[in-house]
Amino acid sequence: MLPMKEKKRQRHYIPFGYKLMLTYMFFIVIPVIAIGFFSNAMYQESIRKHAQTNLQGTLQQMRDNIQYKLEDVERASSMIYDDYSLVLRLRHFENGWETYESTTIALRPKFQNAMLATRLNMAMFIFLQNHNFNESYYGDFEQEDLDMLERKYNIYHLDRLEDLEWYKSFPEEKFGETWAWKMVQRDENYGRISLLRRMVDVFPLEVKEIGFMRFSVRIQDLFEAMDYLKIGEGSLLLLKDEQGKVLYQSGAIPTGVSVGDLSEKDYLIITETLNKGKWELLAYVPMTIMERDSARVSMFILGTCVILLVVFSIVGMFISRYFSVRVMKIVSVLNAFREGDLHKRMRYQGKDEFSQIASALNEMGQNIDHLIEQVYLTQIEKKEAELESLQAQVNPHFLYNTLSSISRLAKFGEIDKLQKMVLDLAKFYRLSLNEGRTVIPIRHELEQAEAYINIQRTKYGDKVTISYDLDPEIVRYVTIKLILQTFIENAMEHAWFGDSLHIRIEARKLGDNIVFKVIDNGLGMPPELIRRIFDPVEGQNVGFGIRNVNSRIQLHFGAEYGVTIGSRPGMGTTVQIVIPATPYFLEEVD
Repeated sequence: MLPMKEKKRQRHYIPFGYKLMLTYMFFIVIPVIAIGFFSNAMYQESIRKHAQTNLQGTLQQMRDNIQYKLEDVERASSMIYDDYSLVLRLRHFENGWETYESTTIALRPKFQNAMLATRLNMAMFIFLQNHNFNESYYGDFEQEDLDMLERKYNIYHLDRLEDLEWYKSFPEEKFGETWAWKMVQRDENYGRISLLRRMVDVFPLEVKEIGFMRFSVRIQDLFEAMDYLKIGEGSLLLLKDEQGKVLYQSGAIPTGVSVGDLSEKDYLIITETLNKGKWELLAYVPMTIMERDSARVSMFILGTCVILLVVFSIVGMFISRYFSVRVMKIVSVLNAFREGDLHKRMRYQGKDEFSQIASALNEMGQNIDHLIEQVYLTQIEKKEAELESLQAQVNPHFLYNTLSSISRLAKFGEIDKLQKMVLDLAKFYRLSLNEGRTVIPIRHELEQAEAYINIQRTKYGDKVTISYDLDPEIVRYVTIKLILQTFIENAMEHAWFGDSLHIRIEARKLGDNIVFKVIDNGLGMPPELIRRIFDPVEGQNVGFGIRNVNSRIQLHFGAEYGVTIGSRPGMGTTVQIVIPATPYFLEEVD
């Protein structure tokens, strides 16, 4: 029978079909994904720029609307600032009728016209340096009610402002250019802001302050164009003055977040300036608003990419399967060859490269099978020749010692022992020769070992005791010949530990195997000697007979069978021989 080969653990690898699929995905699907990604990114950028342009336009409209209202109040102040006739009247310091006439005919109508020149509900305050003009006002200067004073003007003397910080810090006058928007007095309490401006006389060729103007306007009326809903839900509009103070806000800042925490990562920030660059109008637009318009296009691009992925994947699966099936056929044949099944063949129809590979594999399997059979037979013949050589060396020595024992028995007239030894010797050689057969019934192997033991017991007498533990079932199976004698002979020659030796021979069927054991209570063997028996050093010939038995068993039955030795110095040695349980046919081996 052919020896069985141990199956090697297969290494994990990526199948050819998957590799083909991955290659397909890399060169086809990944470019599609890349195109979809960059197309979406470019479209997102285009949407972003378009939205930013629209938002910039909206913010400019807000800025223009606010700037128009600021300039509307500034124009009203200019009606007083640029009225030279009014300056001439304020220059005179006469009392009596002329002052009353100037107040009634010139000042009041001019102040009234300036206040009515704008549609905003202003509260106007005029502070005059000329004390000949009497103060005329509503309410209390310190506790002014700005809502009550709308569409009304008040005339005060300029010295009321001398101790006020905002007046003292007012910028130096540049004719026609100096004014400021600030929250003064009680503006902040009423949600208002004031335009502050001097009244000046330029005669004679120097700018001289003759009064001061204050126009208080509702912040809501002035900045009502700032509506965050015009930009989008969640947006924020801020108007800051030259010190960075927030004058007006439209929209809510997220809870727990300050204005400084609003970054360009989460918001699109657009800026416009007004009031001659002194004020800054800022719009914070959440990126979610920017992305909302492009969501549908993104979903369309994503859906298209998914459909293409599915289509290409299905096509790729069919293509990879078409080739991988053919490759797997080749792999299955090669695996069968590796496991020892050289009779497996591959059927493939076609005239492409795969058909040539199939034909070559089939032919290679046939050739290898033939070569292995030849090598196997050669090895068996070699081992049998080695056995013959070993027996040729041992048997003459054994025969010489046995004949010497027979001569000694004859000399001392021990006829019964002499007869028994001659019969055992004849039986030993008859079973050893066995008509040239290698595979014999187990019972013949046991009989041959018994004949050898009987001869040795006649020689050693009571110094050697033998016991048997044999399973009756094993007689139905076969073995190769001469696998026990070598170990019995080694025990009788090398295992002596004192004047007695006990040898136990066991044989039983365990599962699908037959297990023989030769056990002695002798000297034992060191581990190094056992290792050298199975792995000899070049030039040493220790354990040749044991290796011969082991290799013959593995050659006939497979590498999983053979001889193992267990021994402890001073406690004896156990030799275990394992062969497969192979039934025999009576007419073939008996």
